[in-house]
Amino acid sequence: MRSIVVGVSRRAPHLGSQSRVGYHTSSMLNMLDRHKQPDLTSPWADPAMRQYKFWNRERDAKTGGKYSYLIEMSPESIVKEARILSLSADVDDASAAVNQGPLPLGASLMGVGTDVKDFDGCRSASSKPNVLFVSPSCPKAVDVLPQVLDAFPSIEWIHCRSAGIDFIVSDDFSELTKKHNIQVTNAKGQFSSSLAEYALFAFGYFAKDLPRLMRQKKERNWENYDIEELRGKTLGIVGYGDIGHACAKLATVYGMRIIALRRHPYLSRDDPYCNVVYGTGKASLNQLMSESDYIVCSAPSTGETRGMINADAFKAVKQGAVFLNLGRGPVVDEAALIEALKSGRLRGAALDVFAEEPLPQSSELWDLPNVLISPHNMDQTTTFMHEATDFFLNENLPRFLCGEDLLNPVDPVLGY
Repeated sequence: MRSIVVGVSRRAPHLGSQSRVGYHTSSMLNMLDRHKQPDLTSPWADPAMRQYKFWNRERDAKTGGKYSYLIEMSPESIVKEARILSLSADVDDASAAVNQGPLPLGASLMGVGTDVKDFDGCRSASSKPNVLFVSPSCPKAVDVLPQVLDAFPSIEWIHCRSAGIDFIVSDDFSELTKKHNIQVTNAKGQFSSSLAEYALFAFGYFAKDLPRLMRQKKERNWENYDIEELRGKTLGIVGYGDIGHACAKLATVYGMRIIALRRHPYLSRDDPYCNVVYGTGKASLNQLMSESDYIVCSAPSTGETRGMINADAFKAVKQGAVFLNLGRGPVVDEAALIEALKSGRLRGAALDVFAEEPLPQSSELWDLPNVLISPHNMDQTTTFMHEATDFFLNENLPRFLCGEDLLNPVDPVLGY
């Protein structure tokens, strides 16, 4: 029977309409899972609140777009206009649907650029822009965005065409969004399934010793060897958001046990995949590292998470574990990771993100035989960024026009 530990309670899964709740009195669990009560005034804090809504491509693609359809069928459903500034490069094929149109009824594009001066013509317009679409193609978005917000205090909503917003987060950004009560959303939910597929591939890469297979093939060497099953192994997920959830979903099919770490463990109280959910903190992280055969880091890069997986965490790691980073490079202390790999404490690592990108040719990671390196492209399908733009145009923009809650709200201070 699958059970979930959240805080100090152990909860059995729903069986029909019945559920059983008990309490775990272990002092260790009490220490690991202690967390503050949620701030229920925050729209992203509590799943019971109306505004706690996040998009997921697999779950919502077939049923989404109802407000786009509503506008087409009943234009009177529009309660406000959307006057858009697009902070993106002129040559940005993935943003072409916004920059070139057509846009939904009630929406208009006022300007496209990568510098606040590019929008000078909008300053004298009788109708001021109220929506800002931000693409990663803007090279200095972190500097330009606060300038745009200063120039156009009429902005009500910022949508980021990526899941991570670390490329736009700054103190000025946080202060201005709070000062002007600007809502921020992102493209969360577009990239999770492809990253989960990569995670399971990477598990198999080490479990079946794919490097040895390739080496023996090259040598024409027919030599049997023992392989490892994923069934029964423990997967630890650091940062149990949409990517972590997608990894857990696939890993469960392989028969893996799932433990996770997230800021608000109570959000996973009815999760069908997790066996244990810990709160954040050094003790929780070290506990997860010590229990896990495979570890996926899918945490965002914020002031709190940068360098979070450090030498202490790798000292606590289970001997022979495999480490994957799918989130953001700065979350991991790469020097400590390299030491854990060289010492044999870690059996291997699969890395799609790095503290510095492109990964410098001088990095020791290139030379380590137990490291699988990908150039931050394991979610880079031929359509992934176009789908992220489609989400803005077909889901959130129609919601804005109809005065409805927006999907994928982001806390501009926390960065996710």
